[in-house]
Amino acid sequence: MIVTFLGTGSGAPSTRRNVSGIALRFVQTGKWWLFDCGEGTQHQILRSPLKVSQLEKIFITHLHGDHLYGLIGLLASRSLRNDEASAVELYGPPGVDRYIQAVMDVSPVHLHYPLHVHIIEEGTVWENEEMTVSCRRVQHRVPAYAYAVVEKDRPGAFLADAAKRAGIPQGPLYGALKRGERITLSDGRVFDGRDFVGPAQPGRKVVYSGDTQPCRAVRELAAGADLLIHEATYAYRDKELAVRSGHSTAREAALLAREAGVKALCLTHFSPRYENEDGDLTMADLLAEAQDVFPNTTLAEDFASIPVKRVRGTVGEMENPCYNE
Repeated sequence: MIVTFLGTGSGAPSTRRNVSGIALRFVQTGKWWLFDCGEGTQHQILRSPLKVSQLEKIFITHLHGDHLYGLIGLLASRSLRNDEASAVELYGPPGVDRYIQAVMDVSPVHLHYPLHVHIIEEGTVWENEEMTVSCRRVQHRVPAYAYAVVEKDRPGAFLADAAKRAGIPQGPLYGALKRGERITLSDGRVFDGRDFVGPAQPGRKVVYSGDTQPCRAVRELAAGADLLIHEATYAYRDKELAVRSGHSTAREAALLAREAGVKALCLTHFSPRYENEDGDLTMADLLAEAQDVFPNTTLAEDFASIPVKRVRGTVGEMENPCYNE
């Protein structure tokens, strides 16, 4: 898993930051998912390693323009560039289907691939044998949701050396042991497969808050996450502005990350008021106030990437865990 930021600003594009868009890439499959699609997102994709033909799913947090206005253009361009593009699954709050249909009715868009729109509500949004995506309603000025992508735990490594020492012949019996089954050898000995499989490999968890005031829903959704991507539109000195607009401060996002027990926090969705390095408050101040509460905090930048690595359990005499993307 690699998170790539396509837009990290709030409200409107600036010379340094585009508006919201976050890609989650899956290295082994080459596919990727998009979370929010502000104006100009397709331009950002062209400047990134991402291929629009490999876009598989889109998740919209809410219907404010800086998270939505790039959607139709991206869908249309994907169709123009590839007549045989694969289907796209789109998930979003009530109204996203009417928005898409209204724009397409007024300015006809003929997609050369299936677009399946799913209206979300709290709970599991999508699931397969490897992972789940769930959402929770957050506190903003309009209906808005946070998303959690959770990879399911993988079976532990098969301890082949232990099976050899036990005198178990190689072949189909190893497969049965790896599946956790009980086997009986020709000499009558019985073995339990659970004794020949190492600890389960814990799945990874990435959570994206979208726009929100600090709230219990995000804290619960993010519990134990490997990476929490949380909006930090304002500095704590501008908390009044945050409350008025339904946003969070950097300090509040850090407090939430600490309470949720996440491993890493990345802040995004910054007000352009802090971009002036000679201003009263700067991006460095936002980072400092967050790190004072939660040290493992970074600030997102357009086109920056964060690998979310899997910790593999120790086997045999290994003292240090291995990491895979």
